Amino acid sequence: MAIQLPDLPYAKDALAPVISSNTLEFHYGKHHRAYVDNANKLIAGTDLANESLEAIIRKVTGDASKMGIFNNAAQVWNHSFYWQCMKPNGGGAPTGAIADKIKAAWGNFEKFAEEFINAGITQFGSGWAWLVSANGQIKITKTSNADTPIVHGLIPLLTVDVWEHAYYLDYQNRRPDYLTAFMEKLINWDFVNANLG
Repeated sequence: MAIQLPDLPYAKDALAPVISSNTLEFHYGKHHRAYVDNANKLIAGTDLANESLEAIIRKVTGDASKMGIFNNAAQVWNHSFYWQCMKPNGGGAPTGAIADKIKAAWGNFEKFAEEFINAGITQFGSGWAWLVSANGQIKITKTSNADTPIVHGLIPLLTVDVWEHAYYLDYQNRRPDYLTAFMEKLINWDFVNANLG
């Protein structure tokens, strides 16, 4: 199979109590796995079957007849990236190169955190909030549903999933609380720094 479900970079209970093992059981074990299984079914026997995940996403983006492939493959990519964006006892103010870039772009970490959380809150319906790099500059953006920055010429640095399945078991309709906890207690800034290249 061309598309694999990656291992989580931590145990399913490692992010508790911010994100419970119950949420990860459903989010990773059911939702993410379903995207992998569906994508593999949709590309089986086609010229996409031996392509990398990113190549599949790039080749089908914008093709209405291949929207099912795009939605499932892009969700596999987005989720695989999202798991890496978190770690136990993460969050808070960053260090390293990303700290300097955030200060240059927003003046201070608090302003960045406010705008990133607001992007997640104001993403209507399902989707993602992102910190991305474009031509050496960093900015906050958001995407709907399965859309992903990699098809828009952007380099993803950090993402947070704001589909309800990412937080509903733990936070119900309190998306702002989930986003605040993500910012304060989960972000893996080492991963973000590594994405800066």
